Parts: sequence; C-alpha cells; structure tokens
Amino acid sequence: QVQLVESGGVSVQAGGSLRLSCAASGYSYRRNCMGWFRQAPGSPGKEREGVASVYRFDGSTYYADSVKGRFSISQDNAKNTVYLQMTSLKPEDTGMYYCAAGSPAQCHGLQVSDFGFWGQGTQVTVSS
Repeated sequence: QVQLVESGGVSVQAGGSLRLSCAASGYSYRRNCMGWFRQAPGSPGKEREGVASVYRFDGSTYYADSVKGRFSISQDNAKNTVYLQMTSLKPEDTGMYYCAAGSPAQCHGLQVSDFGFWGQGTQVTVSS
C-alpha cells in the first residue's frame, strides 16, 4: 500500500519561510519521480498546479516559473522523505499542497496525469 503523508503546512506572513515534508512508504522509491503540487482556495474545478519535482535516482529537479528562485525541493533517501523549502512566500502561494509520486519518464513535465499516487495535502496560508 503506497502512502504519502505531507506535513508542515501552517499560516505565515508574506516574506516568511516554510518547509513541507512528504514521507513515503510502500513504494519502490529510488527510481521514481516525486512532485509537489498545489491547489488555490476556491478553485476546486481548476487543476492542481505543479510546483516542483525531483527525480529520485539522479536528484535532478524542476520548478514552475512561479516559484523558481524561491522554492527548493530536496530528498532524504534514508528517510524516504521529500521536502519543499519555501522562502519569500507570497499571498498567492496560499493553497493546499500535495505530494505525489509518478513516472520518472515525465518527471519534469509536472502534469497531474503523470503522477499516480497522492497524499492528502497540507494547507499553506500566506497573509499579507
């Protein structure tokens, strides 16, 4: 049973920093792609936005333009955990953040359809 459990979401002021964690279990972990997605409040019909991804095997990363230079994705193989370090947070970063695992072939495309396993999400709220 694949399980992805996110944590670390809280309310912060604009300009602040936050680190999200995603602990994975029940999954062949070393050769897959892990990604972070987010969904803005009040937009249930809108697809989740891909934020960052990491290919576990070689550590290559990819970021959406909206977070490039502010967010950093990293991994701890010993703990089967992926992190998303977020800095210089803006109100528009507010949303539910989801961790996902998917195919390495499409890792850096950050398309929802390429990720088959999802966590339940952790809420990030950035106030101005």
